Amino acid sequence: MNTARSSFNKLLVHLIAIVVVIAVGAGIGTTIGPDEWYRSLDKPIFNPPPWVFAPVWTLLYIFIAIAFARTFLRDPRGPAMQVWIVQMLLNWSWTPLWFGLHMMWGAFAVIVALWVSIVAFILLTRKPDPISALLFLPYLAWVSFAAVLNGTVAAMNS
Repeated sequence: MNTARSSFNKLLVHLIAIVVVIAVGAGIGTTIGPDEWYRSLDKPIFNPPPWVFAPVWTLLYIFIAIAFARTFLRDPRGPAMQVWIVQMLLNWSWTPLWFGLHMMWGAFAVIVALWVSIVAFILLTRKPDPISALLFLPYLAWVSFAAVLNGTVAAMNS
């Protein structure tokens, strides 16, 4: 009976994490998303079409949330959890800087810090929880690409 309750609680933590991370990310993305300013910017040839971003971020947010739940259940006050919180705050602050305030270089600084925090999370979790570390690898790849894109668009429009 206790094992069933523990499994249910773990599942509940995972589900709540997924809902919250996706809801906040989607809320930010839909209220402060691409506008006429963004559409008017010069962009490199490797800029993805707009429809790519929502499915990619939804999948990444699911992975990020699962890594949160696993980390929280393992050590809710440990260094990996602290780094997870930092990376999420950085993640959620990029969109308002870029789309809301049009601070391309400020957003670039944030995405570089986000990249560093993602790497830190991977390094902190690779031994105690390799699954969480692996869940962050696609996120690292996407943010690496996004940082190049952010820097390129900023340079093209400066």
